[in-house]
Amino acid sequence: MNHIETNTAPRLWSRDGFRDDEWERAETPDLDQRVIVPLAIFAGLDDAARSDAANTVAVEVQPGDRLDDLVPYLDQLPMIALSFPVFSDGRSFSKAELLRSRYGYRGTLRATGDVLIDQIPHMLRTGIDEFEVSNETAITRLEEGRIGGIEHHYQPAAASAKDAGSYSWRRQPA
Repeated sequence: MNHIETNTAPRLWSRDGFRDDEWERAETPDLDQRVIVPLAIFAGLDDAARSDAANTVAVEVQPGDRLDDLVPYLDQLPMIALSFPVFSDGRSFSKAELLRSRYGYRGTLRATGDVLIDQIPHMLRTGIDEFEVSNETAITRLEEGRIGGIEHHYQPAAASAKDAGSYSWRRQPA
């Protein structure tokens, strides 16, 4: 699916609205600033470097990356950025759900890449907290407070449904 709109520089959005991003992308950890590094770089650090970088280094996970390489270090990561490189690749939805429900990750989950307005409600339900948004339609709708989405759900999610009396009663976590 090709998008006719041109994408602008990403803006960071959460349920609290748009805000400045305190994180920068880097290829190496920098203890003097908050940086997001690729999973391969983080996994290649020795234990001492990883320990020194705790709480100042975040990791970006691509759809094809294995979470197993990250799980032992979840308590050291203040944020994990999950990449959505194209609209049709939903593997990062599964990673978000696994990080929240199976691995108990409580830090910030960020969606990066091709974040479209139609996906944001589901991303919120899988536990994603913040979004790098560059799609002009998505930015406009978020500025207007129009997130959209469907209120009734059959499947369980990391974030509970608004109304426990709706269809979500069919599959609620124990």
